Amino acid sequence: MRFGRTAAVLSVAAFGLAACGSDSAAPAAGNTAADSTSTITGTLSGAGASSQDSAMQAWIAGFAAAHPGASVQYSPDGSGAGRDALLAGGVQFAGSDAYLDDEEAAAALEACGPDGALHVPAYISPIAVAFNLPGIETLNLDAATLASIFRGGITAWNDPAIAAHNEGVDLPDTPITVVHRADDSGTTTNFTEYLAAAAGDVWTDEPDGEWPEALDGFENGQGTSGVVSAASGTEGAITYADASAVGGLGTVALEVGGEYVGYSADAAAKAVEASSPVEGENRPEADMAMQLDRTTTEAGAYPLVLVSYHVFCTSYENQEAADLVKAFGHYVVSEEGQSAAADAAGNAPLSENLREQAEAAIDSIQAAS
Repeated sequence: MRFGRTAAVLSVAAFGLAACGSDSAAPAAGNTAADSTSTITGTLSGAGASSQDSAMQAWIAGFAAAHPGASVQYSPDGSGAGRDALLAGGVQFAGSDAYLDDEEAAAALEACGPDGALHVPAYISPIAVAFNLPGIETLNLDAATLASIFRGGITAWNDPAIAAHNEGVDLPDTPITVVHRADDSGTTTNFTEYLAAAAGDVWTDEPDGEWPEALDGFENGQGTSGVVSAASGTEGAITYADASAVGGLGTVALEVGGEYVGYSADAAAKAVEASSPVEGENRPEADMAMQLDRTTTEAGAYPLVLVSYHVFCTSYENQEAADLVKAFGHYVVSEEGQSAAADAAGNAPLSENLREQAEAAIDSIQAAS
């Protein structure tokens, strides 16, 4: 795949589960646990995706060790809340499982300067469809059946539509309890994008970070931990969440090209490699937002995957602020930062090619004065 406006090639490493001004590079975090020569100071504020929270805590700790005069504060309030906070000037960066839409990208011109906001992928993970049925670890489902379950059209686990994909599995008559995100969530955006693309005849709502109002009679939870906790405590429950967070819940293998594909390193990588750059006005040259192909039929691809971004302004009020942002951005995408995140959250480290693109994008961040 050719990615981004720099037309660099994207590959994904194996999964383990203000106005323009000066542009001096910020010192990047080193490979040692501490860097006594660091001149980076200040407190960086961020908010957004709860899917990143475990990784974020590792990044915060590692960045503080590399830059003792600096710190990062992050509130995992959900992707939508993070984007809103960035556009309102309440935080210096957002974590988001969905890229800014066209309206938000236009608003970023006022919040962030004439070049707007910049997406840098920081965290890549499959989204698992997870369920609580004791004794059953995996089930096969196609997109249409999954969409019908999450719309309330299929209400029991032994429904013939489910049984048709799971020959030989002793399905109980347990009622299905749908658990969705209560907050404006990038994970919900990705999940509903998949349903709308792969089962549009059944999932007739537009993809969105907020759960459809017409389907608001189900159980819900705040953040990733909220839905996983609710599903874990309710026999018969089904939910969707970052795969690294589902714990002992059973998971669904999706029908892709006539075969059932569970989430895995290689399966998610194939889906991301089939992505294309997001086009449109008000997106800077170095922007790395990507459009995923949810309807791929490539053998072994798992199309229900999220790319979680750090959304930065392209311009900050002064050089000190710009250097702080850039130093943190570089630490996150560095080999050290990605390794720390993978150890904490089980997500995929960025590939060398993707990391090089991310570093170039971060280097494009400037100071207004």
